[in-house]
Amino acid sequence: MSNSVLLLLGLVALVVGAVWVGQGLNLIPGSFMTGNRMWFFIGIVVGLAGIVMLVLAGRRLATGRRSG
Repeated sequence: MSNSVLLLLGLVALVVGAVWVGQGLNLIPGSFMTGNRMWFFIGIVVGLAGIVMLVLAGRRLATGRRSG
């Protein structure tokens, strides 16, 4: 997977995870997910996956700059 795809997926996962955490904590109203704690935990997992993807993309970029 290319760095740009990994970076984009990481950013999307981080934003979606943050929204789901907000809905699960009843901070963002207007959805069937609002106030449902399950979405809080799902959001944390998705957000953490996004952070992992961003870190991996950053490491790939740093490694490519050093060797290139």
